[in-house]
Amino acid sequence: MGYGWRMMTLPIGRTPRAEGSRGPLWGWPTASGAAAFGVALLLARIRPVAGSAWAALWPGDVDSASTALQAVVTTSVTVTTLTFSLTVVTLQLASQQFSPRLLRRYARDRATKTVLSVLTCTFVFSITTLAFLDAERRVPAPAVVVAMALGVASLAAVLAYLTHIVREVRVDSMMRAVHEETATAIGMFYPALEDPRPLSPDRVCLDEDAGVTVYASRSGFVRLVDVSALVECARTHNVLVRLDARPGDLVVARTPLATVWAREPGAAPARPDADGTADAVHEAVTIAYERTLDQDVAFGFRQLEDIAVKAMSPGINDPVTATAAVGHMADLLVRLADRRLGPTLHLDAQGEPRAIVPDRDLRYYLDLACGQLGRFAAAEPTVLVALLRMLRDLAVVVHEDAGRADEVRRAAGTVRDAVSPAVSAADAEAVHDLHCRVLTALEGSVARAYADRSGETRSV
Repeated sequence: MGYGWRMMTLPIGRTPRAEGSRGPLWGWPTASGAAAFGVALLLARIRPVAGSAWAALWPGDVDSASTALQAVVTTSVTVTTLTFSLTVVTLQLASQQFSPRLLRRYARDRATKTVLSVLTCTFVFSITTLAFLDAERRVPAPAVVVAMALGVASLAAVLAYLTHIVREVRVDSMMRAVHEETATAIGMFYPALEDPRPLSPDRVCLDEDAGVTVYASRSGFVRLVDVSALVECARTHNVLVRLDARPGDLVVARTPLATVWAREPGAAPARPDADGTADAVHEAVTIAYERTLDQDVAFGFRQLEDIAVKAMSPGINDPVTATAAVGHMADLLVRLADRRLGPTLHLDAQGEPRAIVPDRDLRYYLDLACGQLGRFAAAEPTVLVALLRMLRDLAVVVHEDAGRADEVRRAAGTVRDAVSPAVSAADAEAVHDLHCRVLTALEGSVARAYADRSGETRSV
């Protein structure tokens, strides 16, 4: 079948994800507001006797406590509005200046959730305490003091958030965050090259004509594949399931999602619609309208590529940012070079092949990193040189692997041929020089591939 097979086993019920905080933006503030309301109800009942140590926490009367609480409530509302405004401006800038696919990262930002939680907590606690003030009763001193402390905490949180948002709105911070999540996904989902578990292709022989297709029940991006559930489904029905879509793929309803084969010798073709296999496959594959990095390494490359392409648009024209994005992709490609790529074969507890999950190969990632950006940067040799520099770094790692070396050689030729005729001879020469260095690295002459006069083949 032409698959590069490898085996991977996961504990039953485990669906690993590479993204960090995934809860909705309103989740933390809502929970903190509910907790603040409950605590305020409890503390509002504590009304220390005059002259006691607890009463000394708030030496003023009910009117002064009411004034203080009103100030805290008003300030918390104002500061919350400011925080939301800053967040919206940041989202707008990230979408227009860099990539709309970066918005999901800000919606998951822990710092934003924390600040909004503190502000919500302050507002709810203070206004609840204010409602329990009574001129004919003693002041609930502990509750008032806690409200004052929350007011100070809100101010500190906003100051910290201003520092955070200024740092996060920088393109370097955005690229670093995408880089780190993508590197996590690579380490989580791709086994090392020296992993002793790859299976031989002849372990499973499949007759394509004997397979029965399972069609997608809905449209969207494949977000998650629960491999353990897929294996359990195949074991229960004694079949072999091969997914025909991988995380990140766009699937349209009523198009092929998987293929099922009966495992019993001479058995009739599987009937996934009749025996429940199709329903189990649908449950094991999460399809949603939004693409995520949970199990989709290519989406990390897509975000970095978007930043680079946007930087090369006529309205921005920032080749330095584009080359920085290429640098991040270079590191990720080198990480991929140490991993086994391609489809995975998954076994059940008895060692029987049960599920084949497709995945992307090195050519796909090279085309993703070089193709679109190479076309947009055809007239900018600085970016083309950066792409070839990336391929030179990758060539050093893969030059002993003939198959992967051929892919790097092909990608380097594509970048070299992308040079626009409008580029001057001197600038075109720099591109051709880096192309030759890629070929030199593929030949194993690493020192010659990196030797230059003054670091010009590594600097921007």
